[in-house]
Amino acid sequence: MPFAPIRDLEMYYERAGSGRRLLFLNGSGGDLRARPGPFEGPLGAHFDLLAHDQRGLGRTSKPDGPYTMADYAEDAAALLDHVGWDRCSVMGVSFGGMVAQELAVRQPDRIERLVLCCTSPGGAGGSSYPLHELQELGSRERMLRSLELSDQRMDATWRAANPDAIERVQKLMEARGAVGAGEPDRERGARLQLEARRHHDVTDRLPAAGMPTLICAGKYDGIAPLPNSQAIAAALPDATLEVFEGGHMFLIQDPRANERIVGFLSTV
Repeated sequence: MPFAPIRDLEMYYERAGSGRRLLFLNGSGGDLRARPGPFEGPLGAHFDLLAHDQRGLGRTSKPDGPYTMADYAEDAAALLDHVGWDRCSVMGVSFGGMVAQELAVRQPDRIERLVLCCTSPGGAGGSSYPLHELQELGSRERMLRSLELSDQRMDATWRAANPDAIERVQKLMEARGAVGAGEPDRERGARLQLEARRHHDVTDRLPAAGMPTLICAGKYDGIAPLPNSQAIAAALPDATLEVFEGGHMFLIQDPRANERIVGFLSTV
């Protein structure tokens, strides 16, 4: 279990696989102990894959806040320094896509190719749904609201007709929520991440990120709506937008998504 002194953190990270270098940036509440994780999927089979528990999450330390999006980007850059990567490709999912955008405008020369999934630029380009507003809901109400936000087709009518699917989702969310339960400062770290997410705004700076970029969006995503991805594509100099069947979880809903991403990242 590798730990590294990164800035003001003791950071937990993992690296495995072979091929072209790829830094993976996880979403809100991401914890590498949750399964399946990035190393169990197509990325782990095709790339020299690097991922970490971000500031305040998982086994990485949880310093006093506030945290900023600049902190998350600089943490990622410092991890690249630690493993000796001057350049690599970067893939960010949801919150990780926000971090990836911040990293791309701050240190564009370090990124060969960029993949942004189900994410938002903030500001005038549109923000993702304010997940911090769900934290005060009861567990079942939060699960149902999260489900409908994740895929807008899964409204009350759909849920009434698919009780078995709801039960499966609830068990999955409970299992993921149990990872790290009871650890000191776990809830505080998660809230500090959501607060940083709340202030994400990179829209006006996106033209500085000139690397080839694939932007992936889910057609029915209510957390990072399609217009937000369209705004990112419009602001970047070298971007391709692809829309997949599904919502915020299109990576597991549409088999084409991972195939397209691996192909893009494998391009010389």
